[in-house]
Amino acid sequence: MAQFDVPLDELRTWRSRSVEPSDFDRFWAQTLTQARTHELDARFHPVDTGLMTVDVYDTTFAGFGGHPVKGWLVLPAGTSETLPVVVEFVGYGGGRGLPHTHLLWASAGFAHFVMDTRGQGSGWAAGSTADPVGSAPAYPGFMTRGIEDPYAYYYRRVFTDAVRAVEAARSHPRTDATRTAAVGVSQGGGITLAVGALVPDLVAIAPDVPFLCDFPRATTITDRAPYREVGHYLNTHRGSVERVRSTLAYFDGVHFAARGRAPALFSAALEDLTCPPSTVFAAFNAYAGPHKAIEVYDFNGHEGGGPHQQAVQLRWLAGRVAADSRGSPGYDRPT
Repeated sequence: MAQFDVPLDELRTWRSRSVEPSDFDRFWAQTLTQARTHELDARFHPVDTGLMTVDVYDTTFAGFGGHPVKGWLVLPAGTSETLPVVVEFVGYGGGRGLPHTHLLWASAGFAHFVMDTRGQGSGWAAGSTADPVGSAPAYPGFMTRGIEDPYAYYYRRVFTDAVRAVEAARSHPRTDATRTAAVGVSQGGGITLAVGALVPDLVAIAPDVPFLCDFPRATTITDRAPYREVGHYLNTHRGSVERVRSTLAYFDGVHFAARGRAPALFSAALEDLTCPPSTVFAAFNAYAGPHKAIEVYDFNGHEGGGPHQQAVQLRWLAGRVAADSRGSPGYDRPT
């Protein structure tokens, strides 16, 4: 697919037309307060994976509604000191998968916590977490579950789980809560933006080609799934457009970006039909954190930078953790 969205020089200043709900902050404060009425109950059980360089823990914690959510905690083997922790959120349709697929961050000396996404994990990597909450009629997939009511919407549960995942990761004695970063690709990037707004003291976030951003544009500019699920729903529920738009505004990465506090490294791909670059730049340009950068991959689709972006992240996040340990706000844009 050739480049199809607005030119890069216009993307640099692109702004979303998504309208922020007047009670956005109250909605999320109430949601998290309610979630924290349940004990976190984070449990870490060692797993014999046959891997020699990492220690792996099968993790369970209480997410939205006190529902059990799974994860992996992967630590460098043979160390005893507390470590900076990277909390990762996975892409649409995937679950936490198998432990040996999560070696990058532990190999670089980080603790690595991977959250399983409730109800997903049957598309490209297996998951282990159910979503026990039912919903009104929905188009197949997750985008339309409860989509006419923000309190019933699927991503209210997922974003709450993600905040609790950070709390679970920080509760382990080998992790340094003061040096916590959040990362994710696609859906994981959208979740990362939400966590960056809802957790006030992260040292860094890295949303790659983030999904769940600028819903008004995303749901009309591309016919690729998952955004197209919303169009299919509205094709049938013809009178629901305003209710759906109102719901999605509570979950738009643009509005979370406007509340971001941590240094952020984004990425966008100019041939990305799944998460069009204008939707990514809408979030990036709204981002309110003290330092931000974006890597642009001109001739890539939704795979974005792939391993090249991971290499950038490794250098960048090592610098962020070192800067934080010195109490310095310094920032070097990756090269």
